[in-house]
Amino acid sequence: CTRQRCQRLDLSGNNRNWFLVGSPESYRNFTGKGQRCLLNISNTEVNKNALHSLGRFCFQSSQTLREKTTSLQISSVGQLPHRFSAWNAQIKSLHTSPSLQAAPVPLFWIIVKPAQKLFAIILGRSIRNWWKALPPNKRELFKESARKNKWKILLGVSSLGVLFVMFYFTHLEETPITGRARLLVFGKEHFRELSQIEYDMWMEEFKSKMLPETDARYQVVERVVGHLSESNKDIPQVSALKWVIHVVDEPGVNAFVLPNGQVFVFTGLLNAVSDIHQLSFILGHEIAHAVLEHAAEKASLVHFVDFLSLIFLTMIWAICPRDSLAVVGQWIQSKLQEFMFDRPYSRTLEAEADKVGLQFAAKACMDVRASSVFWQQMELAETIQGQPKLPEWLSTHPSHENRAEHLDRLIPEALKIRESCNCPSLTGPDPRLIFKLNMQHLLESSKDQENSNSTKRDLSKPNLDFPHA
Repeated sequence: CTRQRCQRLDLSGNNRNWFLVGSPESYRNFTGKGQRCLLNISNTEVNKNALHSLGRFCFQSSQTLREKTTSLQISSVGQLPHRFSAWNAQIKSLHTSPSLQAAPVPLFWIIVKPAQKLFAIILGRSIRNWWKALPPNKRELFKESARKNKWKILLGVSSLGVLFVMFYFTHLEETPITGRARLLVFGKEHFRELSQIEYDMWMEEFKSKMLPETDARYQVVERVVGHLSESNKDIPQVSALKWVIHVVDEPGVNAFVLPNGQVFVFTGLLNAVSDIHQLSFILGHEIAHAVLEHAAEKASLVHFVDFLSLIFLTMIWAICPRDSLAVVGQWIQSKLQEFMFDRPYSRTLEAEADKVGLQFAAKACMDVRASSVFWQQMELAETIQGQPKLPEWLSTHPSHENRAEHLDRLIPEALKIRESCNCPSLTGPDPRLIFKLNMQHLLESSKDQENSNSTKRDLSKPNLDFPHA
């Protein structure tokens, strides 16, 4: 851990809502109550050579919070704060980088992928039609020849399998920080070129919704990201990137970081967090995705699996007697791949980003205990909205409940990291305990109100019982 004065800030849980109140007076309060060190972090320069982000990873709840839910007061530790007041400011013009001279390799494979599937379908269908057109005697001769040369056929298939296995193991790399082995087919340089394309796309889409640097919400995000990067600059992958902030005036509870360090935060997320500690964890999570190169990893593995699936796709179209059955078989194969591999793997990457993001927040001397409270708040908000709870296996992200439980298991280790960085001791009660007590109070109040309404209904109900003889 670095020994910067910024790391010794008193970011305990006593002043939890001082920066998200929506007025210039409260923002000056942010700069004055022992938090001046955050303001000394230099502004991040705009990186004109922005990188990549195919298959971007973003923090996003299952649904966006409605306006009435964002203003719901839960407690001093678990409140969904009121919206910021609007500040009048001119948005500076945005400059995009020049177009690429040549398409990057990942983009080439993305374009080629539909052609690969079309080729597999045509090949499988051609094999089926060729087999149907064969006379019965030639079919028998072909089967007999296959039986005689079964060992040669088996050797050829095995050789093909060995090639795939060799390709997989020769392209394994170690994930930064966690040391997990993962497949990485695309080079970082090629992926950065693709990231530039996506960056230009997002800038074009959000160009009329970007908050200016003078906006209080922009400055809060800038200082949080700056403090996270400064506290974790001993990690080469963190110090190698220039973190550029973009705050988008959108109600969605969303944030994502492109692998080139371009940080996009929606104002809906700022409305959903209760304090700087929760915001630091969420942004640490997104920064972890970029540092761990999850986008390149996911694209590499998906491409590898898709290439293997072409063999099964060809077999489906060759074996099925009719095109309609082949279409159904192809749909079943794609769904099996999606729900048995793609989505579970995505949830694994999300859990890894949660772990590393929590470590980033711990080294920045944040109250890491607030991380699980955020996901409990999200679950409560969706319950209030009446949103149906889908099974986790249907989602690319872990459920809010499982996410909070996973973070609770990681918090003791994060507290040790925080202590090793000479951070000030956490004062005040545990935010998880406060949230739990508030939830109990909320349930009791709800039951009392329900009983009161029930009693009123009974008193107002006319007596229709006839007396017994």
